[in-house]
Amino acid sequence: MSNKTSVKSTALEQRVSMGQDGFGPWLMQIITRYGLLLLCIALVIVFSLTTPSFASMLTVQAILSSKAKIALLALAATIPMIVGKIDLNVGFGIVLWHILAITLQVEYGFSWQMAVLTVLVVSALYGLLNGILVALADIDSFVATLGSGTVLYAVALWHSGGRQIVGDLPDAFIALHHTEIAGIPIVAFYVLIVAVILWLITEHTPLGRCMYAVGGNPAAARLNGISVNRFTIGAFIASSVLTGFSGVLIAAEQGVGQASVGMDYLLPALVGAFLGSTTIRPGRVNVWGTVVGIAILAIGIAGIQQFGGEFWVEPLFNGATLLLSITLAGYAQRRRLLNQKAVQRSQAASADNNNQKAINP
Repeated sequence: MSNKTSVKSTALEQRVSMGQDGFGPWLMQIITRYGLLLLCIALVIVFSLTTPSFASMLTVQAILSSKAKIALLALAATIPMIVGKIDLNVGFGIVLWHILAITLQVEYGFSWQMAVLTVLVVSALYGLLNGILVALADIDSFVATLGSGTVLYAVALWHSGGRQIVGDLPDAFIALHHTEIAGIPIVAFYVLIVAVILWLITEHTPLGRCMYAVGGNPAAARLNGISVNRFTIGAFIASSVLTGFSGVLIAAEQGVGQASVGMDYLLPALVGAFLGSTTIRPGRVNVWGTVVGIAILAIGIAGIQQFGGEFWVEPLFNGATLLLSITLAGYAQRRRLLNQKAVQRSQAASADNNNQKAINP
């Protein structure tokens, strides 16, 4: 008799079925996993019924166009969070990246293709630097990215001279953001493509399982032959490249480079990633959870604003949601650890019973 070991990232998650465990535990699992998604749908219904203008294609286009960059940055923040790190440069980085994308074209005569490629390459090198600081220099990721991000912001101020960077940008570059496909802003398709790619990698490949192993228990991952440093550095590089791409989109949207842009994106991006760890796969950072988290923020803020909310409502909503999401994420993580221990005890008991049957047939 051979024992099969599951290598899926969900192998230690407790399975609950209505037939075996009853309706109550099954309903609790559904609410825990899909509660935010159901809340998102409920918000759409409530706002559509109370504010007729909310249920319009114009509102959908506005939400997708304005929140797509935040969604990309939230996905960028999700990558290092999977390996147990945090990257604040999803806010700091786009300050320089969007300025650089414009100045390379306006002041240095780069084609828009070369400007975009340069931004992506430089952002990858910057991600490599952060990865080295965290993985090899063993600096806490929050401290490392806060310090390097502040330096990056200073470089952005120096590079721009503290002024707005304006100039004629090619139509093809502007089209990176302002194109629509079947009435849907193209930036929404960028989010969908990136989310699907990250989901496939993190949930269905050995690479993704190794990332979760590193984030769950680096010492155990190292003992199992996983290169913790390599996966940590790779996560920061991927996050930084995606942040660089988001900066390019912001440059294409605004057509103006200014150092004041950037920090407004940091908080909602982190909120989306933290909130995402409380749904779909509760207690674990996951791609679709992040997408749902951003959807909650986007729909909630859009609905409140249509009710006549003041200008300060959005940062208040983001800050309160961050506190709530961190609290829920901690609770979900504790529940997941307890479930894992329960599954491990069940598997051990089952193995003991099988051994006893083999000894005493």
